[in-house]
Amino acid sequence: MISVAEAQARLLALASPLPPVERDLLQAVRHYMHAPLTAERTQPAADLSAMDGYAIAIEDFPGPWRVIGESAAGHPFAGELQRGEAVRIFTGAHVPQNADSVLIQENAARDGDMLHATVDRIPMHGANIRRLGSDFRAGDAVLPKGIFLDAGAIAVAAMAGLGRLIVGGTPRIAIAATGDELVSAGSAVGPAQIPCSNSPMLQAMLAGLPCDVRDAGILRDDLGALETSLSALSKQVDVVVTTGGASVGDHDLVQRALVNIGAQMDFWKVAMRPGKPLMAGKVGNAVVLGLPGNPSSAFVTAFLFLLPLIRHMAGCGAPLPALFEAPTATDLPAGGDRAEYLRATVEGGHVTSLMAQDSGLTRALSQANALLVQQPHVPPRPEGTMIQYMRLS
Repeated sequence: MISVAEAQARLLALASPLPPVERDLLQAVRHYMHAPLTAERTQPAADLSAMDGYAIAIEDFPGPWRVIGESAAGHPFAGELQRGEAVRIFTGAHVPQNADSVLIQENAARDGDMLHATVDRIPMHGANIRRLGSDFRAGDAVLPKGIFLDAGAIAVAAMAGLGRLIVGGTPRIAIAATGDELVSAGSAVGPAQIPCSNSPMLQAMLAGLPCDVRDAGILRDDLGALETSLSALSKQVDVVVTTGGASVGDHDLVQRALVNIGAQMDFWKVAMRPGKPLMAGKVGNAVVLGLPGNPSSAFVTAFLFLLPLIRHMAGCGAPLPALFEAPTATDLPAGGDRAEYLRATVEGGHVTSLMAQDSGLTRALSQANALLVQQPHVPPRPEGTMIQYMRLS
């Protein structure tokens, strides 16, 4: 068996990032930047007021001033201030020439055109002014290569003057569940059958990533049928994902079927719990990733392997899940001979391992917001020990 880190590295090496494409801003959401984004304009493009109030010269404080005009967003005051003058100004408006501060309206009293301050404390020079270029300047790199384009990143791109972005490609994925015992979710379930939960679960996990996912249905435990289906899928998509049939039983036929259709298998079995019978390879140009059939095993291996693979192919700069540290809320037993990924909750700054860790159970998946990482052969650890975890959100 190989380690999780080695298996992740070998899986990502099976595929290259897809060619980039150019998209409109909203079509680029949930994709990854192909290259650093350079601003085409300066923001703010002028000194702007951060508050409603009056533009003044600080040396004239506390007044009185004579109000000589108004500056509103999109409608700047055309003149310039002289000694003893002020301009009524609104948030986002250009600061007039010779004004160096904004006196907020709560600290001002006005009688006709005459204005004076109602506080004794002199504002700081530049008070309540957003300075030209304080966000970024034309030519600045405002988004790095490989960043995920969420709402904040789209706002930066728009403000930087871009209407279209060059982003990574969109991997095509087929998900096929295997097993004679499976029926589609929502169908009538016989005494020897179970609903297929893995396929909808994996589609839900992939929903936030830039990929096109197709449900390839349920493949029966028949070697010839598996060969036909997997061969066809490998010619249609970039990644074929199977669940089940990856172990060593007489009815675990997926690896045999893949080898029979010419697959070059890269690894099988990873030193982890759950998820030991994970396998990966290539059929033609398609990566094939065989996940275990037990729901928690499929979930954990998808989180650690499938999601990073898709991020990598879509151009993500850091495709692997990040590690965090927090104290454990309970005592932890000694580690076994494999790395363990325990479904857990992080709350109040502490990590709590859930009681139900059997790989065939699903309820714990709905309760967990983290995976507690337990390395092999670690000694028992008492409550309060700092441990590593991964966020599932």
